[in-house]
Amino acid sequence: MAEETGLFIYGIVPSDVEPTPDAAGIGDPPGEVAAIRHGELAALVSEVSLTEPIGRPADLTAYQELVDGTAAVAPVLPVRFGTVVTGPDAVADLLGAHHERFAAALDEFEGRIQYVVHGRYHEPELIGEILAENPAAAELADQVRGQPEAATRPQRIRLGESISQAVELRREAENRQLVDALGLLVVASALRPPSDEWDAANAAFLVERDREDEFVAAVEEYAEQRRELLRTRLLGPLAPYDFVSAHQLVE
Repeated sequence: MAEETGLFIYGIVPSDVEPTPDAAGIGDPPGEVAAIRHGELAALVSEVSLTEPIGRPADLTAYQELVDGTAAVAPVLPVRFGTVVTGPDAVADLLGAHHERFAAALDEFEGRIQYVVHGRYHEPELIGEILAENPAAAELADQVRGQPEAATRPQRIRLGESISQAVELRREAENRQLVDALGLLVVASALRPPSDEWDAANAAFLVERDREDEFVAAVEEYAEQRRELLRTRLLGPLAPYDFVSAHQLVE
């Protein structure tokens, strides 16, 4: 009995985009990536087994590498990870049903790329600043220092709440500062939810390719100014994951 298979869709691209010979899809061994074309559009796909689960870390990595690698050379609309259809006809139907909307979105992302700026506070330095600015929290810290945890549980809870609230307020201010610092260099920005309680800033930026160097330099300047309080990472170039939702792509 033949294995039942489907087509995993990675992203939607202009019809003249051709997968490179070394392009690898998800699976073990990796699936061969192909382009299924319809009008001015194409979908990057690979064949997958419908009996094997999708969602291993290696699968997500393969998906991201393919989509981000494509975004480095051509506009691409990422399709939600895990989208599988029955075959080429279903892909063509998808492209045909949404042809005008997908084409307009690709035109919008032509010559643009996404970056993510992520900052995380140095915990000891931040706590020191918070306690220096908040006498009530500093007093609670003195009360619990060196004392048994069980005996000082109420004070520890109040101290934790005070620090958490202070971090949240600082995070809001840090995100505003980051967006303000880079706003004139980008097409659009989108705040991301924190991934950790000590996150300082987390935002995606849509950048014109001809301003990438200028943008990266501005991020480096921002990171240098804040290096004593937080560690900043720049992720990218990436596909425009944070900016395609308005186009209501395949979910």
